[in-house]
Amino acid sequence: MEILGVDIGGSGIKGAPVDLATGNMLASRQRIPTPEPSKPQAVAQVVAEIARGFSWQGPIGCGFPAPIRGGVALTAANVHKKWVGTNVATLIAEATGCPVCVINDADAAGLAEMTFGAGRDRNGVVMMVTIGTGLGTALFVDHHLVPNTELGHVEIEGQDAEWRASDAARKRENLSWKKWARRFNLYLTRLERLFWPDLFILGGGTSKEFDSFREYLSVSTEILPAELLNEAGIIGAALSARSCVDEAGS
Repeated sequence: MEILGVDIGGSGIKGAPVDLATGNMLASRQRIPTPEPSKPQAVAQVVAEIARGFSWQGPIGCGFPAPIRGGVALTAANVHKKWVGTNVATLIAEATGCPVCVINDADAAGLAEMTFGAGRDRNGVVMMVTIGTGLGTALFVDHHLVPNTELGHVEIEGQDAEWRASDAARKRENLSWKKWARRFNLYLTRLERLFWPDLFILGGGTSKEFDSFREYLSVSTEILPAELLNEAGIIGAALSARSCVDEAGS
């Protein structure tokens, strides 16, 4: 089964068709910068452009940077505030003419890693942390997803954790890997004391730089870099859309 996976981010929108049996992308991904401002209609048109680029007419799975309930975005931390209360699935379905399923973007990346990546053989409590424009989290208990955890917004020293410890924060403040890692380690320590996971998986664009900061992380929980790197969001979004196909066939 093939499904188009789309990863909607604060800085870029990426997509590619995915083979759900193997987790392989079937073509080179397309990436288009996220419109500024990132209002709903503008973003939906970019997703439609990506779908047209693959001549796509089947189901689409979208990862979106917000908690999602029934296809509706509940917050908008890294996209335009007009997304709050918008039915993302309906809007993108209208723009593309395709059935659409939407999932929190970190949850999508976590699904991919738990299915095809670093967590595929791991039971117990596993937490995926995506490091990019913000900090995303996906929590799994024996491979079952606990959706919409949004733990990038826990408070650290009076601020959202992602304001201090995301990759955007590292770049904004021109922090060395060592200085940034101290902040990120404090964040992981907070998560560790709240959830006591068996494994942290670090994903997002910063995961490919894991060797630059791993020595500065001191939590007791095992830490692994994501194996699928920036492709995880696309692959996981496609995996999440299997439900669209199942519902259409029932």
